[in-house]
Amino acid sequence: MTFPRELTDARGRTIRLDRPPRRIVSLVPSLTELLAALELDEAVVGLTRFCVRPPDWKRRKTIVGGTKQVNYDRLLSLQPELVLANLEENTREIVETLDPHVPVFVTHVRTLEEALQMIRQVGYLTGTETAAEALATTIAERFAALPTYPPRRTLYLIWRDPYMSVGHDTFIHDVLRRGGFENVCADRTRYPVLTPEEIRALHPEVVLLSSEPYPFREKHIEELRPLCPEATFLLVDGQPFSWYGARLLATPAYLRHLQAQLATRLPS
Repeated sequence: MTFPRELTDARGRTIRLDRPPRRIVSLVPSLTELLAALELDEAVVGLTRFCVRPPDWKRRKTIVGGTKQVNYDRLLSLQPELVLANLEENTREIVETLDPHVPVFVTHVRTLEEALQMIRQVGYLTGTETAAEALATTIAERFAALPTYPPRRTLYLIWRDPYMSVGHDTFIHDVLRRGGFENVCADRTRYPVLTPEEIRALHPEVVLLSSEPYPFREKHIEELRPLCPEATFLLVDGQPFSWYGARLLATPAYLRHLQAQLATRLPS
């Protein structure tokens, strides 16, 4: 297809691009990695300090700030033709400040299906739809090939002091479900705060402690064990659960790995 192209984002706002964007700024780490997978290195001029993949991009690209705080003058000085943002990871203030100056496409991903749609949308906007379709198809096939695991009642923690978990309307919840992990906080929304007493009452069979955004360590297992004395604890890489771009290629294999670990430690 040819340009111009129009697309409506997660806010219901339609942006128009008259040509493939040659100067792109990404405000979302997982979308930065997606742009790399679509071979858009030369087009990406700016990213956040949390955009750690690909590893060399932070050295070669302009850092425009974080995901919640942006240096607007620095960002706009790059003369971007497209800014990629996310409804959850970025703030409304950032998006609305940039709107009058540059096309901002805001994503919102809560399920695998929405992630695949988002990958295709980014491909459409950047003129890389063939590569995006191939990527989305491969991800979908790898998830479809996952076996059906017996559900394990699982508590997934993303934060400490206070403890925070994930509700049913989050992307992490959908990944957990597909990997055979039954979210004990599925009756809640967003990122519920849990007291020690609430954690004890949940009686999880498995407790997964994420590496991000809070970097859980072995010492935190001992801290939590009195609350869940019968649970099996695992420290897990948070990226396969929460990065909804090209990182999803590796997520099914990681879910298999975790289930293999549990198979040796839990009764069938």
